[in-house]
Amino acid sequence: MAPRFLIDAGVGKKVEQWLSASNHDVKTIRAIDPKMADSLILKIAAEENRIVVTMDKDFGEMVFRASQTHAGVLLLRLDEATSDEKVRVIAHIIENHGEKLGGKFSVYQSGRLRIR
Repeated sequence: MAPRFLIDAGVGKKVEQWLSASNHDVKTIRAIDPKMADSLILKIAAEENRIVVTMDKDFGEMVFRASQTHAGVLLLRLDEATSDEKVRVIAHIIENHGEKLGGKFSVYQSGRLRIR
C-alpha cells in the first residue's frame, strides 16, 4: 500500500504541492489548522494511518520520551534548504524508501536517512 502523508505546516507549500501533483494521498496541516498542536497532529495521523512529514524536532520527544502512538514520522533536518531542495529530498526518500517509513521514526540529515 502506498504511504499516506500528513504534512506539517513548516515543511512548505512546494513540497505539499509536489506530493499532491505526484498523486500521493496527502493532507496538510496548513489546510486544517496551521497552529494545531503537535500532539494533535500525531493523533490525527495515527487515526488516519498517515506518516507525518515535519521539520519540528519536538516529534522525536513525543514519540520516544512520551511514547505517543504514531503511524510514522519523517523528520527533515533541512533548515537551510530551498523549497526545490526539499522536494528533491522527499522525492528521493519516497522513491527509494517509501515502503519502509510506515510505523517508523525516520530522520533525514546531511544526505542520510536513518529509519528506526
